[in-house]
Amino acid sequence: MSTTVFTEIKFWLLIVFSVVLPLGIYAVMLTKRAISRYTVLVFGVALVVIAGLDVYLLQSLAASAKLTPSVADDAVFLSEISLALYLLPAMFGGIGINLISHVLVNHLVEAQKRFREKHPDALL
Repeated sequence: MSTTVFTEIKFWLLIVFSVVLPLGIYAVMLTKRAISRYTVLVFGVALVVIAGLDVYLLQSLAASAKLTPSVADDAVFLSEISLALYLLPAMFGGIGINLISHVLVNHLVEAQKRFREKHPDALL
C-alpha cells in the first residue's frame, strides 16, 4: 500500500480521463471544418463514458485516501475540494448528452422532412 494516492495508477488515470482525453475530443471537434454525425455521436458517447469513469475514479480515490497516512490526499479527496472535482464529470456528461441529443434531433428533423416530401397529403 502506498503512502499517498497521488502515486497510484488510479490518480493518473483520473488525470488522463479528466483532462487529456476531453481536451483532445474538444480540440478535434473545434478544428475540423467538416465532421460527420456519427463522429459527433461517438464523441458524445465518449464524453458520457468519460464522465462515468471520472466519478468512479473519484470515489475510488476517496476511499483509498481514507486508508493512507498522507494529509495532502485527504485535503483533496476528503474535503470540500472534492466537490469541485465532481464538476468536471458533470460538465463532460452534460456536453456529451447535448451532442447526442443534437445528432438525434437533426436526424429526426431530416427524417420528418423526407416523410413530408414522400407523403405530401399525409396529416402531420
